[in-house]
Amino acid sequence: MSAVTRGADANAFANHPGYCRMFAPQRLTLGVFLPLRAYQGDMRVLLGQAEQVRAIDRLGFAAVWVRDVPLFDPSFGDAGQVFDPFAYLAFLAAQTQRVALATGSAIFTLRHPIDLAKAAATLDCLSGGRLVLGIASGDRAVEFPAYGLAHEARGERFALAVDYVRRLLAGHTSIDSPLGLVRDAQLLPRPLSGRIPLVVTGRSQQSLEWLGEYADGWLSYPDATHDAMGRTRLAEKVRAWRAAIPGGGFRPHMTNEWIDLVDDPHFPRTPVQGGYVLKTGRQGLIDLLGEWQAAGVNHAALGIHKAQRPVADILQELAQEVLPLFPSLPGPQPMCQD
Repeated sequence: MSAVTRGADANAFANHPGYCRMFAPQRLTLGVFLPLRAYQGDMRVLLGQAEQVRAIDRLGFAAVWVRDVPLFDPSFGDAGQVFDPFAYLAFLAAQTQRVALATGSAIFTLRHPIDLAKAAATLDCLSGGRLVLGIASGDRAVEFPAYGLAHEARGERFALAVDYVRRLLAGHTSIDSPLGLVRDAQLLPRPLSGRIPLVVTGRSQQSLEWLGEYADGWLSYPDATHDAMGRTRLAEKVRAWRAAIPGGGFRPHMTNEWIDLVDDPHFPRTPVQGGYVLKTGRQGLIDLLGEWQAAGVNHAALGIHKAQRPVADILQELAQEVLPLFPSLPGPQPMCQD
């Protein structure tokens, strides 16, 4: 792989509005995962979500995140945010002004790299440079035969797709890849600030050394969020990844948690639903976020779709009591496309 396909440090994204709103060394910012209420067979549960996303933007959160679930597998039990991530983020881009728009994560194994690059570059331009492209190899085995692909080959295909997409976004007119050949043709539009950050979720079937070499950032799972051992393991994982980055430049680390934020601010951090959700009061959440920041995490994406309280109440409490301690970063203004 040539140098253009490798991951980039923060200086490559100094003019990228989305990246700079979310990431800086030794800082932690907050984002919100969609959906705000989980789909359980009735699409009406998503009514009013765009209004709440406008509130997320207005209240000053750093990012909104959407997942990529092409096919709903009832045995998996999670439909994500239901909508196609690129179409939905384009809709939300028109509803918002500053909030970064993040995929968590676009499945790079299932779509062709040209389609991925075209959708990402389009969204980057329409949002004024607010797209942060989280990417992954996919974890739902049922989707791969539906696309005519082998699930066991997803790791190799993922690495090839990252290379292909980066070359297209960089303006290469000739690409020779097992995933396709480009001859004297160019992708349009081009990213507004020159690059779109590709942040990898989990290992995506790659080694830690590969992640250090090729990821613009890393979103890894937090381990246990209710005890000291979990934060210790997370810190060790972040340190090991950063040690694998050539030259030691800054690249952001992200993590996420599904929370049930209760009224009692002092309710202790308690894993529920088999550890899938953390039930806590705001003080426990503040403590957790402080631990993450100390561990080297730069962005926390919180999902509230399993919470019991009204969405508006949770967002307001987060904005008033938590966000001031972990504020979004100013960064450059989104680039006007009028």
